[in-house]
Amino acid sequence: MNPFATTFGDRRFLTDRLHRQRNGLGVLFVAWLGDRPAGDVYLWLERAEEEAIRWHLPGVALLTHLEVVGDLRNRGLGSALIHAVERYLVEEGHERVALAVRTDNVGAARLYRRLGYWDWGHGEVICYARTTLPDGRVRSEAEFCHVLVKQLGPVLPVQRGGIRPIEASRSR
Repeated sequence: MNPFATTFGDRRFLTDRLHRQRNGLGVLFVAWLGDRPAGDVYLWLERAEEEAIRWHLPGVALLTHLEVVGDLRNRGLGSALIHAVERYLVEEGHERVALAVRTDNVGAARLYRRLGYWDWGHGEVICYARTTLPDGRVRSEAEFCHVLVKQLGPVLPVQRGGIRPIEASRSR
């Protein structure tokens, strides 16, 4: 089994994101410690699924699904993943990036604000979290989210060492 799917436990998510990446719709970044996947974040380059985000932030890339393995949290991996995505976006000519964070996820919101993300000023948005259940069905749950935006500029070079986009071949 793929070490990424084993670590994060959602093969359907991995398959979906790699399919989207092959079609130019996003990029999956993974932090590695040696051969061990330590965290991931997906850069959504499609139109936002949420109507309010599409309306107020047309064409703005979205950070989604930031995850760090439990015993590796609070060591800077989440920040490093975000910085890697921001560098990528700057290199690709993007001027802004946005994300949605659940209103009850205070720790994540604190991290994003520390990294320069600010409330977008248009209120909360209902987002839908999709979870693959053990039997393979997908459950979709509504979540109230804050939308945060960051104006991108020059980013400091950081060792790319263990963080890289997952390779996704364009051929089948």
